[in-house]
Amino acid sequence: MQKGKIFVVGFGPGDFKHITTRAVEALQQSEFIIGYKTYVELIEDLVSAKSIVSTGMTEEVSRAQEAVRQAEAGNIVSVISSGDSGVYGMAGLVYEVLIELGWTEATGIEVEIVPGISAINSCASLLGAPIMHDSCTISLSDHLTPWNLIAKRVEAAALADFVIALYNPKSGRRTRQIVEAQRILLEYRSPDTPVGLVKSAYRDRQEVTMTTLSEMLNHDIGMLTTVIIGNSSTFFYDNKMITPRGYQRKYTLGEEKQPLRPHQRLKEEAEPWAMNQETGAARTDFAADPNAGRVTPITAAPPVKKKTTLEMATAALAMVKGTSAVNVTPKLVHQKIESIFELAVSPGVANKFFTPAQMMMLAEVVGEEGSMEYTPDHQIHLKIPTSEPSVITDKLRSVGFLLAPIGDVLSLKACDFCYGEKADSIPYAEEIQGKLGGLALPKTLNIGFNGCGMACYRAVFDDIGIVYRKSKFDVFIGAKPVGRTAHAAQPVVEGLEPEQLIPLITNIIDEYKANAHPNERLFKYFKRVKKILHFNYQDMSSKIEVEPAPCGD
Repeated sequence: MQKGKIFVVGFGPGDFKHITTRAVEALQQSEFIIGYKTYVELIEDLVSAKSIVSTGMTEEVSRAQEAVRQAEAGNIVSVISSGDSGVYGMAGLVYEVLIELGWTEATGIEVEIVPGISAINSCASLLGAPIMHDSCTISLSDHLTPWNLIAKRVEAAALADFVIALYNPKSGRRTRQIVEAQRILLEYRSPDTPVGLVKSAYRDRQEVTMTTLSEMLNHDIGMLTTVIIGNSSTFFYDNKMITPRGYQRKYTLGEEKQPLRPHQRLKEEAEPWAMNQETGAARTDFAADPNAGRVTPITAAPPVKKKTTLEMATAALAMVKGTSAVNVTPKLVHQKIESIFELAVSPGVANKFFTPAQMMMLAEVVGEEGSMEYTPDHQIHLKIPTSEPSVITDKLRSVGFLLAPIGDVLSLKACDFCYGEKADSIPYAEEIQGKLGGLALPKTLNIGFNGCGMACYRAVFDDIGIVYRKSKFDVFIGAKPVGRTAHAAQPVVEGLEPEQLIPLITNIIDEYKANAHPNERLFKYFKRVKKILHFNYQDMSSKIEVEPAPCGD
């Protein structure tokens, strides 16, 4: 079998003029293109792949997994990222998925990382020259990184007077992070510090705004915005944001002939602020703290630290050898990678009542560091820092919880069967849950189960709806459960014999799992393939024209 290959392509800001030749070559060689739907739309005119798989935001893992699966089947695949794929892009995630499968470069599928122009560079070019001095990038998204760590990095960069590029500054749900970042920065930077806001650089909806640190929140900032914050020497000139190359002038601007020749500029008397190469010291009168004269948090003087035995021994040894003592105080910084156990719990398929013992157990296992989130599916999602998930699951099961994984899995949502009085169909619901519940699928799939013909639990608005009526079952598939164009599922079977229910549902799920694209809801799959098993697709959407929701951000 032909050996497959994965290109991880950074295509830059999105304009064809700024995509590299190698990126175009990789895209045109590829049989499969996989990426976030907005990015796929930007480059689809460049490709002729036999299959283009576009997924939504936060579906990065499924994209990487699909790319590996297709490459292992012998296909050439491009996984695309805007900007550079190695800067908050897909490169690292593709490698992580491969490593979990035991991949090695010598024996595994070939991987080529194709670089692109990152947002800090493309946005800087539209602002002028704001990153001419030391700079850093910080993502404000706390989807995968704890906010406390992000805040520390913002503060460290502010204190060290870096030019800072903030990625992912704000979204529909994350609105507070940019406010906190501004608050931290204002502790160390002047309110008048130049700030550049660039939205959709080099795309049709490009917007460039020059503002200041104190005023930046008065402007529109979203997920497509990159925020570039100047250092203490950055200035505005003629609608340009410019950062000098250093804090001291090494050149005489405006003079045709420089007073010092290149070899003379490197002497100590010409650069009195530089480090002495023999002593390792720098003159304090030229240290020019960029935060000098500003209001900074007042901290108590640190206590005098007592020397450890190791430090005293090292100093004594240095005296014997006639050398300088070496400071052995460790300053290593290590951010611990936490193991977060995620799962969903519920009282049961037919039971919607939580007991006091269950609530107390939740408080015990979640503790102060974990989190609980109630969902509309009568489940509570748990996120618990632990290295022993089996201990957690044993405790939760001991009080009668039904456990399920979180993510793109099958979930069964059942009515309460009129508090258990209409119990005839409960065994079938529990059998579906036992056999299919938690099954990994291309996208989250909800089965709605109603215990009588009233269908009051809205099963027909789930991906698969099951209604128990007159001792038999009606089955519906393909609802669009959310959005302004939401619609009910298509009725495909009425009066199904009970013994035929589980095999039918299993066959529908098996076909969907085998053939759907990553992140493709069941209703989208049904619409695309036009037939599931022997059921032909019928358009159940509203025939009234509805304006598309303006959710480009």
